[in-house]
Amino acid sequence: MLYETIGRRECEWAGMTASEVRDVGEQRGSVLVIPVGSVEQHGNHLPVVTDTLLVEAMVDAAIERLDDVPVVVTPPVWSGFSPHHLSFGGTLSLEFAHLRATLEDIAHTGIQNGFDAVLFVNGHGGNGPLIDAVVSTVGVDTEAEVLGTTYFRLASDRIEELRTTETGGMAHGGEFETSLMLALRPDLVGDPDARDGEPMDEHYEWGGQDLLDGGTVTVYRSFDAYSSSGAIGAPKRASAETGDRIRSIIGEELAALMVAIHENNA
Repeated sequence: MLYETIGRRECEWAGMTASEVRDVGEQRGSVLVIPVGSVEQHGNHLPVVTDTLLVEAMVDAAIERLDDVPVVVTPPVWSGFSPHHLSFGGTLSLEFAHLRATLEDIAHTGIQNGFDAVLFVNGHGGNGPLIDAVVSTVGVDTEAEVLGTTYFRLASDRIEELRTTETGGMAHGGEFETSLMLALRPDLVGDPDARDGEPMDEHYEWGGQDLLDGGTVTVYRSFDAYSSSGAIGAPKRASAETGDRIRSIIGEELAALMVAIHENNA
């Protein structure tokens, strides 16, 4: 988390001096990375900070793989747009317009340090449409290139080959997120008896089935319409080994994207 990563001054905004930030921003092809997570319920076995912790960890995995790319990573935006989780408690959610304005302000003030590109890296499915909107609203007002991605959609084909569950098993708090948490922060994962995800049951066949299958139709429902525990999928099938492999794949894909952004703007 943020407090553990301060001190890696070469790329962590929070641990750099103002002049160091500007020095990186003024390099050709410089990239400002903004991780966006959430604080929301993840069933009875994962902490509410899961999305923020994981998106920051995936960005870190990418940064570890970069060489001579001028990148600075902001502190994570820890609150997302999660009204569908509020019925379970434990969730801190911003209004859509408030979060959009927050991300726009962070991007615009970051760009003032000379960055040629901004990459929003999203870690919560409910933020996806909002990130898409901010890419446009920021992009139209700046000469910098503005991009957005949701990390668990980056390498879905490769991750599909790792799963031990059928489609639906890698849904909210399921095999995917629980495996990553077991690899990164096993101390925050509840014991196996608490991993009580339920099968995915989406009425429309075109709707999303899990994190790797977002579907072609979007529908709003409160999350308690899907699950009595707050988790969906098969968290009992999760493993630290699977989590390590997922982290490696996403780190490679995200690093490749950052390199491409740098090269396109150099």
